[in-house]
This record gives sequence, C-alpha cells and structure tokens, in this order.
Amino acid sequence: MSIENSINYGEAAEAPRYSCALGGAYSTAVAAFGTVPILHSGAGCGLGQLFGQQYAGGQNAGGPLGGTSTPCSCLMEEHVIFGGNDKLRNLVESSIDLMNGELFSVISGCVPSLIGDDVDSIVKEFSHKAPIFHVKAPGFSGNSYLGYDLFLESIINQLLEEVPKEEGLINIFGVVPYQHVFWKGTLSVLKDLLEKLGLKVNVIFAEVNALDNFKRIPAAQLNLVLSPWNGHSVVKLLEEKFKTPYVVFPYVPVGPKETSNLLRILGDKLDISKDLLDEFIDKQEKIAYRYTEFLGDMVILGLPHAYFAVVADSPNAIGITKYLTNEIGYLADIVIITDNPPEEARDEIIKELTQNLDSTVKPDIIFEIDSYKIRQNLKDRNFIALFASSLEKHIAEEDFGAIQVSVAFPVYDRLILDRNYAGYRGGLNLMEDFISKFAGPL
Repeated sequence: MSIENSINYGEAAEAPRYSCALGGAYSTAVAAFGTVPILHSGAGCGLGQLFGQQYAGGQNAGGPLGGTSTPCSCLMEEHVIFGGNDKLRNLVESSIDLMNGELFSVISGCVPSLIGDDVDSIVKEFSHKAPIFHVKAPGFSGNSYLGYDLFLESIINQLLEEVPKEEGLINIFGVVPYQHVFWKGTLSVLKDLLEKLGLKVNVIFAEVNALDNFKRIPAAQLNLVLSPWNGHSVVKLLEEKFKTPYVVFPYVPVGPKETSNLLRILGDKLDISKDLLDEFIDKQEKIAYRYTEFLGDMVILGLPHAYFAVVADSPNAIGITKYLTNEIGYLADIVIITDNPPEEARDEIIKELTQNLDSTVKPDIIFEIDSYKIRQNLKDRNFIALFASSLEKHIAEEDFGAIQVSVAFPVYDRLILDRNYAGYRGGLNLMEDFISKFAGPL
C-alpha cells in the first residue's frame, strides 16, 4: 500500500472535479427549493455553473431559479473602479418584487470582495421586505465544497433563531448538492429509513419548503454529518449557538453492513430501544441479502474477486469501496480521492480505506485533483472495474482495459434524478449499474 498526495498549488490543474466557492454556494441555494440566489458577480460566474455544476451533476437542469433565470448584477470593468453597491441595491429590490421565492440569498463573488462593496449593509436594508441573507463566497477562497459550508454558516448566523427542541429530530449534513451526484436520492432514502424507526429527519435539500426546513435546524436533537470533512464547521457552529450535539459518520453508507452500523450509532445517541432497532435491522438485512442472492451468478461466473479502482469524492469513495470489498468480495486496487480534503481529515479517510476493510488486499490511496495526473496514476494497474467520473468513460477500456461506471462528479453521460447507492438496497443499485455493463450469455 502506498499513500500519495501530488497536489501542487503552484501549478495549474487539468479539469479538477469541482467548481469554486461561489459555485458551491450557488448550487446549494438552487438545491434549496424556494430559495432565490442573487449573484453579485460577473455574468459568467452564474452561467458557468449551469454547465459546470448542474449539468455535471448528472445532467440536471438549473430549475426555475437556476441557470439563465438567476438574478445577477453582471459586474463589469466600471464597477471595479466605481463599485457595485448601487447596482446590487437595485437588483435586490427588483428580485424581491419579481421573483417568486420564499428566501433570498445574495452570493457575492470575487470582484465585490476585492473592491470592498458593502454587501452586508445593502442586504440589511431589505430584511424587512423578505427573508434575506448574504453569503460571502469569492471564488478564490476555496472550492465548491467550501461554498456549501459557507452557505449554511451564513444562514445560521444571519437568520436562524433558537426554538424548542423536537425529540427525535435529526438534521443531515455533508451531502453536498450536485458535487455528490446522487444527493437527491441519497437524502430521500436516508430520511425514509430513519423515519421508519420513528425519528424525524430534516434533510433541508431535495424537498419543498426550504425556508421551513432551515428554520427547523435549531430544533434538532442531533446533527448527523456524512462526510469526513464537509459540514463539520456547520455542526460545530450549531453546537456553539444552539447546543446541538453531533455525530460524524464519515461517508455515505452503501449496503446493509454500513447502513446497520450507522443505525446502531444513532440508536445509542438517541436511546432507541435496542430490541426495536435489532428487529428493524434484521428485517432490512434479510431483504437486502435475499436480493443480493439474485446477482450471485453474475458475480461468481462473470467477474469473481475482481480488482477495482475508485476515483471519487471522499464520502462517496469510502462508501463504494467498503461495500464492494466487505460485501461483494471484490479487491480494491487503487482509490483516488478528488475533493481535496484538508490535511487534518486525511488520516481518517486513509483509516476507513485500509484498517476498516475486511480484506488482506489494501488499496493504494492517492489524493489528487488534476485529471491528467489521475489518468497517469491509473495506468499499469490490476483493476478491471473502474468506478469514477464520466471523464474516464471513453478512456477506460482503451487505456486501462476496464469496465467503467460513472458514479462521481462530473457525470455527463447519464441522467441522475433520484438514483442512489445509499442505504440497505443502495448496493444493489450499484451492482445493477455495474453488471449491466457486461451482462450477457455466459
């Protein structure tokens, strides 16, 4: 096993697997139904996200408030010199009057941050007309994963107030809209699963009434984070402001084994009856494993104990790798992490991908954002299955001799609506998508 980090911040990167902080904040706003994103930036900052985030997140449209429908101040050279405050003020006023939204999010990009526009004061001028807040998200401050955190931190600090706690209410964080290409289905499945245990679940995104969901955040009894790093600053802020404890489960659970692990952790934290939990887990596992039996011949006769590679963001990569290794019996050859997690999160990622795998074969782990270097790292390997982005689709067979499935951002070669790999039956969905690539007469 080898562990590498070949990111060099002094060099340009070919096709990194994310956008900028503004792109992340903007996409998070679009994912919160009823939220009107108001961009204080250049025109290209918004339109570029339609192609670079929405389409890349499984060919999803921008919706009624995304893409070309997004209000934007469209800053130009003159505003760099004279400022864009007046233009923003007019834009916010007209957006509130004309746009059919419940919540308005002013997202400021690089230019306002560099020239010092007083966005906070302008936003406060309109606080009496509509729920509105400001997200300061210059693109140079970080990538789109950071933009997700900035969006949530801003709404917590500017709009949320303490409310009575609701027993059994859980907020779910860390599943970043569009960057986690299965975000809609993942959140929906996990919500349904936890509600069957009698819990109340606030997933915020992929639902209607986003404003009500946001306001409900402080009422939670527990916050759950499904990432080794994303959303951590959010739940720490909520713990500080509203005394809400949190649990970190550092990946999206794929299949019965990891889903049951998550439920047992939540059961301990929320004092769920052990008998009730055991009965529920036993029933769900029996159903999932019964369905797994039907793919047995294709796994054993088609590709038994296949070596595989994963190129994905960390919570996605961990969940898929653990399922394929621990439940299907495949062998992890190499895992490339593409979301550029901070250094302090990397040891946990490495642990999940090595110590917590039920296999003597351990993958090489590489943290890389550059698509060219990712291709170089995939060369001359043993894998015959590649779970990656659509950037690897057309080179997988010719360059690597592998069967490829697009499971990570960007995904341009398949439409992803509520398809997902989370929960007890998520692994079945993953194997359907993979085995369908080579299934045929034996």
